[in-house]
Amino acid sequence: MNTIKACIFDLDGVIVDTAVYHYKAWKRLANELGFDFTEHDNEKLKGVSRTRSLELILQWGGVTKTEAEKEELAARKNNWYVEMIGQMKPDEILPGAKEFLISCRAAGLKTALGSASKNSMMILEKIQLVNLFDAIIDGNKVSNPKPDPEVFLKGAEAVGVAPADCVVFEDAIAGIEAAKNGDMKAIGVGDPQVLTEADKVISGLDKITVEQLRPLTP
Repeated sequence: MNTIKACIFDLDGVIVDTAVYHYKAWKRLANELGFDFTEHDNEKLKGVSRTRSLELILQWGGVTKTEAEKEELAARKNNWYVEMIGQMKPDEILPGAKEFLISCRAAGLKTALGSASKNSMMILEKIQLVNLFDAIIDGNKVSNPKPDPEVFLKGAEAVGVAPADCVVFEDAIAGIEAAKNGDMKAIGVGDPQVLTEADKVISGLDKITVEQLRPLTP
């Protein structure tokens, strides 16, 4: 019988919410290009790569750019985003996240980060959570985006736990699929009507305890 020995966490939407900074940076870019970008538009970009996000935004604004111009625009947006997350503070940790990480470690569970963001380390340093992870796998260490399970499999390998003994915490459909593709359990953080493939869905890490991970074992 498998038992949960490691918890792997996505970063954005699970530990912190940097969506507001992506939104502000994209909005600034759209405004400079002469059109607006709303929060409703921003919702459509959840889990979408930076390159594809830019293509969609330009399409919505009716703006055509060369490949070189697109690269420059994407870099500009990212610079603004990095500037903003550089000001992040520990009070931006989502409710219950730090406490749950501490309780996982106290129970002897390994903890890993599995995020596509290349800025993960900087964010964790700013919110002072680096020391609560046994391994940090981010966009600098993987080449395949979710739903490919690479980021989570590398997390499991880094903490020395078999995939079947890991549970992933994710807020995106592609992330839940990635966990399943890697033969892991998945807990969705968000809307149960959206994250239908998850083994369990919670509204946040303040709504779960280590004891509640036990029923996930087959």
